[in-house]
Amino acid sequence: MAPSAFLFIVWVLVRCASGSFPLAQNVTWKSTNFKTLLSWQPEPSSDYSYTVEFSAIGQNKQKSPHCIHSSETVCDLTSYLTDLNACYTADVLSGPPRGGTSDLIEFPHTPSPRFCPYRDTEIGRLDFELIRNEDKTSTTLQVTDPLTAVFKDGRQLSIRDIFTDQLQYKVTYWRNQSTGKKVLQSKNSNITLTDLDRGESYCFIIQALIADRSLDNQLGEMSQTKCSKNEKPSIFQVFSLGVIAAGVLLLLLLVGTVVGITLVCYRHRKKALRRQKGLPLQKI
Repeated sequence: MAPSAFLFIVWVLVRCASGSFPLAQNVTWKSTNFKTLLSWQPEPSSDYSYTVEFSAIGQNKQKSPHCIHSSETVCDLTSYLTDLNACYTADVLSGPPRGGTSDLIEFPHTPSPRFCPYRDTEIGRLDFELIRNEDKTSTTLQVTDPLTAVFKDGRQLSIRDIFTDQLQYKVTYWRNQSTGKKVLQSKNSNITLTDLDRGESYCFIIQALIADRSLDNQLGEMSQTKCSKNEKPSIFQVFSLGVIAAGVLLLLLLVGTVVGITLVCYRHRKKALRRQKGLPLQKI
């Protein structure tokens, strides 16, 4: 038997003995506020496990200790993706379970898409407080920037700390129970709206907007809808005391005029009825 044929038979036997490990599928990144997970399918049987290798583009591959010979289908890489402006790729390798062995030199592996934290992480839901000014002519929205999974010098950073002046806010608002909506964009986390009808209830939604991202990836998750109260102003807030007094006087004059006209008409009608009956007139 030729040496090459013999080596081929040996390779086939080793391959069959060591078994074939299923490839990981649907390898995807999921990242919100820089909390970044790599996930895939399917869940492994007891016959094999997964190992994750990752690296920044152009750098050496490394492994997370928690994602070696793992039976999980998710790997938290948050603490390893420290350069937020870099782009990363990962490979999910299929191999023997923990403690097992294999004669394979290269294990089946599935690559991930490219992931760039600064550009690709989703921005989570913002929270904000509604403050109605005393004169009821304007409303201020005070936005609280969410914290991220990034720490620096022992301090947890907010999205404002990372995106700085590239972070803006998109405000969508409308009169309660109305379909017409308006949109406002602001760089300030204290947003004052002055084009609101006095006393009417308005509803608001806020989204983070990252100005230097691509258009299809600029907006964060929509906030919870919040609506102001319907506060119709009292007459004393709308008109001065002088105007109110003049209005009351005018109303009294109008009532007096109506009463006077009614009384005159009543006298004339009574006189006419008595003339028709031939009765002597009496003073009222």
